[in-house]
Amino acid sequence: MSDYLVIVESPAKAKTIERYLGKKYKVKASMGHVIDLPKSQMGVDVDNNFEPRYITIRGKGPVLNDLKKSAKKAKKIFLAADPDREGEAIAWHLAHSLGIDEDANCRVVFNEITKDAVKDSFKEPRSIDMSLVNSQQARRVLDRLVGYNISPLLWKKVKKGLSAGRVQSVAVKLIIDRENEIKNFVPEEYWSITSEFTHKRKKFEAKFYGIDGEKVELKNENDVNSVLERLDGDEFQVVKVNKRERKRNPAQPFTTSSLQQEAFRKLNFRAKKTMMIAQQLYEGIDLGGKDGTTGLITYMRTDSTRISDTAKGDAAELIEAKFGKEFLGKQTKAKKDNRSQDAHEAIRPTVAHKDPKTIKPKLSNDQYKLYKLIWDRFIASQMAPAVMDTVTAHLTNQGVEFRATGSQIKFKGFMELYVEGSDDQKKDEQKVLPPLEEGQQVKSQEITPNQHFTQPPPRYTEARLVRTLEEKGIGRPSTYAPTLDTIQRRGYVALDNRRFVPTELGGLVTELLEEYFPEIVNVQFTVDMENNLDAVEEGKKDWRQIIHTFYQDFQKRLDRAEEEIEKIEVRDEPAGEDCEKCGHEMVYKMGRYGKFLACSNFPDCRNTKPILKEIGVKCPRCKEGNVVERKSKKRRTFYGCDQYPECEFISWDKPIERPCPKCSSLLVEKKQKKGVQVKCTECDYSENVQQ
Repeated sequence: MSDYLVIVESPAKAKTIERYLGKKYKVKASMGHVIDLPKSQMGVDVDNNFEPRYITIRGKGPVLNDLKKSAKKAKKIFLAADPDREGEAIAWHLAHSLGIDEDANCRVVFNEITKDAVKDSFKEPRSIDMSLVNSQQARRVLDRLVGYNISPLLWKKVKKGLSAGRVQSVAVKLIIDRENEIKNFVPEEYWSITSEFTHKRKKFEAKFYGIDGEKVELKNENDVNSVLERLDGDEFQVVKVNKRERKRNPAQPFTTSSLQQEAFRKLNFRAKKTMMIAQQLYEGIDLGGKDGTTGLITYMRTDSTRISDTAKGDAAELIEAKFGKEFLGKQTKAKKDNRSQDAHEAIRPTVAHKDPKTIKPKLSNDQYKLYKLIWDRFIASQMAPAVMDTVTAHLTNQGVEFRATGSQIKFKGFMELYVEGSDDQKKDEQKVLPPLEEGQQVKSQEITPNQHFTQPPPRYTEARLVRTLEEKGIGRPSTYAPTLDTIQRRGYVALDNRRFVPTELGGLVTELLEEYFPEIVNVQFTVDMENNLDAVEEGKKDWRQIIHTFYQDFQKRLDRAEEEIEKIEVRDEPAGEDCEKCGHEMVYKMGRYGKFLACSNFPDCRNTKPILKEIGVKCPRCKEGNVVERKSKKRRTFYGCDQYPECEFISWDKPIERPCPKCSSLLVEKKQKKGVQVKCTECDYSENVQQ
């Protein structure tokens, strides 16, 4: 018989912790929540001060009974669920179910599953934090009041399977607003002038800046011509050379939000996948040998960039040994965001010396990629800034000024290991200028005017949307992954080239919400509500009062919507072709990955087809079909013949129309880090195409 019973959420976590605590401790898993609101009904007693009606989750009865049996045999019970609101709520429900006084010191929390962290947490158990519990209850009750009242209304008036929520509906509204911005965008013309110069046989590029020291915007071709007419010959004088040293600081260690964004940019991981793999790394991976099952990263739901002094010291040792003393960064305090709860450290490796390469054989491919990203980011955050030498040369001819800029890395610093990704995919380019001095003459070789048009704002990728939600204070990082998954499963948005596009259904539902429940899709209302819920977590506000204030107006709006909204028929758009299986008309349907063709005779006929996108190339194999863009089951783009299955031509690389000039075989585009390379599929011919 064990003296102590410890209850955690997952079997993996239980296995890791039991190894650290020894024989006196029995560690069991609750498999997440065992008590919750019922799925089949709202589960909130509105007339009784919004009292939640909790039940044992279906299928969790045997788990709870097993925990009760183990609890009777134990001298003391410790509740070690995750260190967040959900974990606190799980502990609270377990305490009630097992007869533990919630004021008893039964709660243990740790930010990382390492031997020292786990053992230390058991030295200082605390009582259940009811402010955290009430914050979680408030969110659950609020989401039930919104979801379980509006969703049935949408089912009745629009179609089954729809839903609304205080975060998901705002996210859809942001995507729709962005799409409207793009549709209503009016491009504006502007021009630029570039010139290639030579000095002592070395070439460099400069761009037009202005006239007589003042910056000038070129709005049309007349502006360009007036600049060119002022020039006298091809001789320019170097009137000024600015040389300076610029430092570039490393990015802070990961928070939940920044991890989701960077994993999307660098690994092409969706937010849901990132959090699933991060959970595995946190709970523990079996490394074999003395290590056994070990937690590799700290808790992955955090909005703080704070790092413990111990972790900083370990990182400093590693950096000095691996890169040299000059690569050590100065120890600075992390800046605290006003919205940050700062409850946990940033996401970092639990042991800095566990280099990703050394444990790679024990990890799955995806686990290794994410662990390496977290490890690289953390170590880089503790390294010295990069030092750049920058030069700006001012060149004039009759008062017309061109400027040439050069940049060269003087000291790589943190860039030796890691550089943060960007949504705009900008590359760090080094441009070295020839040695230039004031008073020197340089020659212009070719002056090129370029016409441009302003571009509309880009559609949201997952990374951009997560960043926007965080910047606006909508929801919390732990909710972003399930939110993005929900709005796609409901058919409100689809992905087109990894970017969110609103569907007709998404637009229709958002219009209804804007008219009848404007607060649900109002950004400021959502932000204010989130701040109120955070105040509950801090023990500053009563959760029931917040819910009561919200529900007064909400109930009136609900009654009005029920009365005024008429049944809306959502019709599918005809595709202009018949189903080859049953002869009924094919229609366009919207799935989570975009539009596809489906038979209108569903469910009697379940024929579906992808919408094929031609690329303007004849099939090189059958010579009759056209090459079309397709998607694999894992959403990877490939190219095949539209006559499939009669013709089985397939290529992962994009074919191009012209034949190889060397052997007349098929040419394809291969994506490289610095552009695109065109290669022949048969011979060694290739050419580089810069993007």
